[in-house]
Formats: sequence, C-alpha cells, structure tokens
Amino acid sequence: MLSRTAESLYWIGRYMERADTMSRLLEVGYRMALMPSTGSGYRNEWASLVAAAGSSAGFEAKYGEEFRQRDVESWLFYDRDNGSSVISCLEAARQNGRAVRTALTTSMWDALNVAYLELKEIERRPRSASPLPELCDWTKRQSALLRGTTETTHLQNDGYDFLNIGSYLERGDNTARLLDVKYYVLLPTTDMVGGGVDTYQWTTLLRALSAFRSFHWTYGSEYSPRKIAHFLILNKACPRSLLHCQDKIGFHLERLARGYGHSVKAHARQRGLLAELAEARVEDIISEGLHEFLSRFINQNAALSLDVADGYLFGVN
Repeated sequence: MLSRTAESLYWIGRYMERADTMSRLLEVGYRMALMPSTGSGYRNEWASLVAAAGSSAGFEAKYGEEFRQRDVESWLFYDRDNGSSVISCLEAARQNGRAVRTALTTSMWDALNVAYLELKEIERRPRSASPLPELCDWTKRQSALLRGTTETTHLQNDGYDFLNIGSYLERGDNTARLLDVKYYVLLPTTDMVGGGVDTYQWTTLLRALSAFRSFHWTYGSEYSPRKIAHFLILNKACPRSLLHCQDKIGFHLERLARGYGHSVKAHARQRGLLAELAEARVEDIISEGLHEFLSRFINQNAALSLDVADGYLFGVN
C-alpha cells in the first residue's frame, strides 16, 4: 500500500475517535456542571475539560482566562482554530477520506460524507437550536457509524490495519485524558472524597465512556475510584481500557509485520508498553499518582504514534 494512502486511513481512524472524545469531554462537563459544588475545584469543570484536552494555551489565547461554558462549547465543538474540535476533526476525516476514496467502501464514504453534510446544517442553526447533549449524542453516533461500516464492509487487509491502529492509538490517549478530568475536577474539601459528589463524578465518567453498565456487570455497584481506575486502565475486557487498546494495536502491528515481512521500531516500543500495562497493579498506579501515571502513558502513546508514522507512513525505518 502507498504510504500516503496508509497515512490517510490512519488519520481517518484518529480523527473520528478524537471527535468522539471531544463530545464525551463536553458531556462530562455538562453533567458535572449540574452539581453546584464542583466549581471549587480546578477553577471550574469547564477549565478541567480544556486542560485534559491539552489545549489550555490555545483557548486562553482566544477566549481569555475565564472558562465560560459557552466559550468551552465553542472551542471543543465549533472552533476551527482548535485542530481537535469536533468540527475540525470531522472535516479532516472527510478530507482524508476524499483523498483515498477508492480505498474506502461505499458505506464508509457515505458515513463520512453524510456526517460532513449534517455538520454544515448544524453550523447554520442558531446555537439555541442545538442543545449540548444532542450535539454530543450526534457526534458519538457518527463515530459509531463509521466504526460499524468499517467492521462490516472493509476488507481486513493492510488498510484495515492502519485504520484500526489510528483508532486505538487515539482511543487509548482519549481514555487517559478523560480519566484525567477527574484529577483536575478536585472536590471542594478532602472530606468529600468518597461522598455523593465524588461518586457522581466517577459514575459520570463511566457514562460518558459508555461503560456504566459494563462496569456494573464486572464489579457490581461499588463505584470506587480504585475499581474504576482498574476497569479503564487494566481490564482487558473493557473496549476502552488502556490495556485493551494496546493489545489491539499490537495485534494490527503484528499483522503488518507478517504481511510486509519485517518489523519497525514501533513494534518494540509497543511490546514494552503492553508488557508494562499487563504486569501493572492498580495499587502501583495509585501509589505513583493517577495523574502522573496517565501523563506518562499519554507521552508513551504519543511516542508510539511517532514510531508508527516513521516506520510506515513516512517511509523511515
């Protein structure tokens, strides 16, 4: 496969996952804002979303240091100055799809193109006609539709592998960032840890990740930070956990290695990252500090994405 085709497929996977995550971040902020006592934490819950998205500097340069809900909604959903906003991601995914139209099935292209056309219609509406929960649900549906059409219509060839590597790299990064929101949204007082507000925030995170019911199936109704952290980091059965994402990346990288007859630097880095997660205990993660662990994972995941790009997308082994 031509490296430019592989690159476009890889970025389609990444951009659609990123759009999905921006909508989930907004959903977390919306639900947490319903709790009046959360505003005494990390400035406010809206500032925490921008910080977790890694775009505080860009936001403050455009909107200032006051993180108002409407401004954060604009930044994470509508703003083209933010390369990770929903609108920027969907447009970039569609542009990449158009560039490799013959590498996509008709159903996949329809999913990308219809999302793009509907997004244009959303943009033309008054903001009051598009409530935030509806925007979040719409975005998640578009991402799920592309994933579904990919799984059911695309040949499971090297193009399929590049799509999935991009998706799982982005999903692992996004799960870590969503978990980090809970770090940033600090409770007003330490004696509230384990209380109603704390539990509400953790369950809100599970709902935003569409993992509330699956968590209950696995751990019951005890929504402790330790169990939720274990579920979203180390539980291989959870499709959004860091371990699951790394396992899937390894699967598709090995398929590429067999198909092309050689490995690249990304394979060694990915095996090391997967081994660390497979051997980790949640007690060690808590001891290190959840924020510190997640920050380290985000950096390692970013390094892995660069190795994938160098080894396959830019032709540098």
